[in-house]
Amino acid sequence: MRHNAFPAGVTRESLIAWYRATRARTRALFERVPPGAYYERPISLRNPIVFYEGHLPVFSVNTLAKMTLGLEGIDSKLETLFERGIDPESEDAVRNPTDAWPARDDVQAYGRAADELIERTLAEENVEDEEATYTIIEHELMHQETLLYILHQLPISGGQAILPVPTGRIACPPPISIPAGRATLGAPRDGRFGWDNEFPELIVDVDAFEIDAHNVTNGDYLAYVEATGANPPHFWKRVDGEWHRRGIFELVPLPLNAPVYVTHEEATAYARWKGARLPTEAEYHRAAYGTPSGDEREHPWGDEPPDATRGNFGFQSWDPVDVGSYPAGASAWGVHDLAGNGWEWTSTPFAGFPGFTPMPSYLVYSADFFDNAHYILKGASPITPVELIRRSFRNWFRPNYPYVHATFRCAR
Repeated sequence: MRHNAFPAGVTRESLIAWYRATRARTRALFERVPPGAYYERPISLRNPIVFYEGHLPVFSVNTLAKMTLGLEGIDSKLETLFERGIDPESEDAVRNPTDAWPARDDVQAYGRAADELIERTLAEENVEDEEATYTIIEHELMHQETLLYILHQLPISGGQAILPVPTGRIACPPPISIPAGRATLGAPRDGRFGWDNEFPELIVDVDAFEIDAHNVTNGDYLAYVEATGANPPHFWKRVDGEWHRRGIFELVPLPLNAPVYVTHEEATAYARWKGARLPTEAEYHRAAYGTPSGDEREHPWGDEPPDATRGNFGFQSWDPVDVGSYPAGASAWGVHDLAGNGWEWTSTPFAGFPGFTPMPSYLVYSADFFDNAHYILKGASPITPVELIRRSFRNWFRPNYPYVHATFRCAR
C-alpha cells in the first residue's frame, strides 16, 4: 500500500521512523497539560484529557496488533476503557465511560508498553501493505489536532501578549468567477491509503459560480457583529472594552486580517447576511484543484508536495495568520489559503460517495456519522499535520461545535 507522504515508497525503517516521530509529538503535546487539568473535561462534549493519552496507544494495539494480526494485547481492561471516544449531540447526552480513571503513571506505562509492541510489530511482521499500519498513524495525527482543540480551552498561562492593536485592513479583492466544469472528488482505489469516506472517486459537473479569494476575516465578521448584534465567535473575548482573540497559548488584540474561526451555523448566517452562501464540497474542489485548461491539480498550487511556502499548516504556527500570506499556495484561479490557516466549512452534509464501503481496519470510522448532522470541511488548519494534506481528505463536525479551527469563505 502506498501513501502520499512517501512518494518513493515505504520501508520498515521509514514506517518505524514515522511512528516514532508521531508518538514523540504526541508526548510533547501531553507535556503541555498542567497536572491539575489531567482529569478535567475542558470541552464538555468530549472525554477528559486522561482518555486521550490512553486512547491513542490503545487504538494502535487494538487495530494493528489484535484485530489485524491476531496478536495478544497488553491490558484488556484498558483496551476496553480507552477504545472509543464520544461525539454527543449535546451535554445532556454525554456518557462517561467511567468515573474512576486510571492514574496517569499507569496510563503512561501502558503507552510505553504499547510503543514497544507496535515497534516490534512494525519490525517483525509483514505490515507494509496493511491498511491498519497507516490507519493507526494517521489516527494519531488527527488526534494531535483535536487534542489541541481541548488544550485551547484551558486557562491561558502566559497571559495577554504585548502586541500593538492591529488597525490596518487588507484590501478585499473582488470575488473570483469560476466557469462551469468538472471536479473530481474522492480518490480511485489504486492502492493508496485513504480513509473509507475518501473512496471511490467521484466526478461531478459543477455549474459556474463565484467564490471569495480570501476567507472571511475577523475584521469582516466584526462588522457583521456590530451591524446585527450577533453573538461573537467562541474564540473572541473583550478585554477593557476591546476585542481580543484567544489563541492556543496567548490572548492577543483581535487580528483583523486573520481568518475568523466560527461554527457552521455562524458561517451560514454571515453568508446569508452578505447575500451569499457557503460553497459546496464540489465547488471547493473546483476552486482549489481545477484549472482554466480543464486539468486538475493534486494541490491548489500544483502537483508539488506541501511545504512551508504553500500555506499555514504543519505546526508552522499555533494560530492563524493574515489571509493571503502564502501567495505561492494560491490556486490556478487565484483563490488563497485553500490548504492551511483554517479548515473550510462547506454546505455539504457528510456522507459516503456512491459505492462507499467501510474500511476493514476501522469499520465505524465514517458510517456512524452519515446522519445528516455533520458537515464536511476541507483544507487544513495551522495545526494539521502535513501528512494529512491531500486532495481527497475530508473532515467533518457538527454545525454547532465551536472548538474547531474552522473558517469559511462566501460563494454565489
